[in-house]
Amino acid sequence: MTFYVFNSRVSRFPIRAISSARTYVAVGGRSHTTPRSFLVNRTSSTAQVSTDQTNTSKGSPKITDSYRTTAGETTVDTVTQSEIVDYTPTESVPSSSPSSLPPLLDAPPCGGTTDWSRSYHGLSTQPFLPEVADILQAAIDPLDIEVKPDGMIYLPEIKYRRILNRAFGPGGWGLAPRSETNVGPKIVSREYALVCLGRLVAIARGEQEYFDHSGIPTATEACKSNALMRCCKDLGIASELWDPRFIREFKKEHCVEVYAEHVPTKKKRKLWRRKDQPKFEYPFKE
Repeated sequence: MTFYVFNSRVSRFPIRAISSARTYVAVGGRSHTTPRSFLVNRTSSTAQVSTDQTNTSKGSPKITDSYRTTAGETTVDTVTQSEIVDYTPTESVPSSSPSSLPPLLDAPPCGGTTDWSRSYHGLSTQPFLPEVADILQAAIDPLDIEVKPDGMIYLPEIKYRRILNRAFGPGGWGLAPRSETNVGPKIVSREYALVCLGRLVAIARGEQEYFDHSGIPTATEACKSNALMRCCKDLGIASELWDPRFIREFKKEHCVEVYAEHVPTKKKRKLWRRKDQPKFEYPFKE
């Protein structure tokens, strides 16, 4: 690399470039990267230029040696990498002390209380006793299963509560809200956590439609029952109701699809009911 210096008397003078290697220096309490040519004093740089120019065939060594260089304009001290690291201000290093970390949501209860709106305490820590598991995963009695007119089979919410009471005892389980009640134009929803024997078991959001503002309280209670049904799936309660093969066999054996007429409009449609239930009467009539 060759630099050319211009002034009023000399048109151009070749000057051999000094090494462009870089190093770290400390200026004003901060670390900077600067060419090594700025880290030597004027005497050494002048001697370097004079020595190099003696061996070159271009330019005048005397004029080059007498020309002022930037090496004498800045005087800094070189520092090592370790000194730069040691100089780093303490406030720039992130703190890792226990007080700066958020509390663990799965930590054991402190003072005998747990915020179930945030906590995951006890989730998947250990399985329940075999006798409890047998109650939760027991086969559902076909007489307890109901069918809706559209053909969907379900287990009434009171049956879920009875199974939980047999497994954990009354008071051994509960639903804890994990969000505020969300009331939309036509639907109410809220998230709940199922807690059994002081352990979080499942989380689900319940929902329920309503048609008038006066029905919001009833829809809110139905929303809770819907969340309970969804949480019980994680415990294996009534898992057959989500098995397509079981659904087909149950409807074939215990249900029937019939034509019924809507009394006010006289329109006919197909509806499902259990075989052991009476015929439709109102508003649909067989």
